[in-house]
Amino acid sequence: MALKACKDLSASAMTSSFFLPEKLDSGVSFTTAPARGKFTQSYNFLLPAQSPGKNPALRGLQSQRDAVVMKGMNRLALHWKILIGMAAGVALGLVLRSWAGPAPQGAAASGIALLDLIGQVFIRLLKMVIIPLIISTMVSGVLSLQSFKKLGRLGLTTFIYYFATTGLAVLTGLILVNLVRPGAGADIGGGKVLDQFAQGLKTWGDLLLGLIPANPVEAMAKMDVLPVITFSLLFGAVLLSLGDRARPLPEIFSALSEAMMRLTDWVLQLAPYGVFALMATLITGFGWGALAKLALYMLTVALGLAIHFFITLPLIALLVGRYSPRRLYRDVSPALMTAFSSASSSATLPLTMENLEKNTGVSRRVTSFVLPIGATVNMDGTALYEAVAAVFIAQAYGVHLTMAQQVLVFATATLAAVGAAAIPSAGLFTMAIVLRAVGLPLEGVALIIGVDRILDMMRTTVNVFGDTVGAVVVARRESENFGAPDTP
Repeated sequence: MALKACKDLSASAMTSSFFLPEKLDSGVSFTTAPARGKFTQSYNFLLPAQSPGKNPALRGLQSQRDAVVMKGMNRLALHWKILIGMAAGVALGLVLRSWAGPAPQGAAASGIALLDLIGQVFIRLLKMVIIPLIISTMVSGVLSLQSFKKLGRLGLTTFIYYFATTGLAVLTGLILVNLVRPGAGADIGGGKVLDQFAQGLKTWGDLLLGLIPANPVEAMAKMDVLPVITFSLLFGAVLLSLGDRARPLPEIFSALSEAMMRLTDWVLQLAPYGVFALMATLITGFGWGALAKLALYMLTVALGLAIHFFITLPLIALLVGRYSPRRLYRDVSPALMTAFSSASSSATLPLTMENLEKNTGVSRRVTSFVLPIGATVNMDGTALYEAVAAVFIAQAYGVHLTMAQQVLVFATATLAAVGAAAIPSAGLFTMAIVLRAVGLPLEGVALIIGVDRILDMMRTTVNVFGDTVGAVVVARRESENFGAPDTP
């Protein structure tokens, strides 16, 4: 009897996929597997080549197959779930506000208290993973730079470029958010937050001393993130300098990093519910005003990313890399479009390397070193976003950040970028790190997480273009003769 089959298919747990049948030699086999490869479920059936309506057993098998197919198709990506949670929270908040007013009582007050409890549980989970996440990803991030020691000037040039451009991105974001002031007038925190924040104000001397932990364990216990970052970077550098003598610590930190990735992913699965509860509570108290401020915040971030993408990086490519920005845009346009659609620097890496090597002529020696390192530590767009978001949240809570505190934002956002690429939904967790550094409440994350996806696509594109400019700059500094400098 002729057999009809469907090819093996994958349905990501994070994205919706369609199952397309194809004739094969065996029976029907289709698979559901998450994109991150955590588990796989296979379903195999042998289906005779006849109409399902004429065979009850065949109808039963097909029903099972269709049920699994629909299950795979109904799965939504996490960012869509978060967006739905945010929209539902806004809708519920508006309903509660119109029904019970900004100061609800009775049943409405009890409902809002329950929503606030759910939101606080999510915030606690975020806080729970911050310190071990910092330590594991920062140390692993430094250990991934082991080839710096071997490549001398190439490694030093790459390191200087990445930190310099990240610093320029953060500076651009800070200037814009202070000029536009997207969160001014929202005052969603009230005097309680102001009083808490006033206790943590720091002078320039305090900032300098705050970089160095007198007791690393105490800093971890107090969630004082900047000294923890400093300690983690230094400890990673020490392990790097020891080489083989440091074993098995690199393997231990690698395993710890993977474990924290898994725990972080579990926490992220609860984000739609946490955002729903936090947004419902916020909108109940502040109505449409909070949404108007959110739109202005998005425009501020987008403008900052555009300035870095169309002005800062092209000028570096032209003046330092001596390569036409217009031509570079054209050469790496496939990688940039992939970065925008996938919102992943790592997923775009092979295409970025191919575009640079084939279209610009940058050597594989440079691309194979600079681009993978860039996918780990070069987070220009993410760092800019963090700086804008932190100041926006401070403005929304009615908190004035001094120049010293904004320097703290600058330093934390720049340093946090070292391990950001390894973190799922890096912007969310690095944002939590920056907020903790300046003493702002993590509840502010609820203001911005719902619109994070579109901004993530933009900042990933900036990150990837920054990597390509870095490769051009490093190749030129290495006296490579490639492309046609200064030609459109």
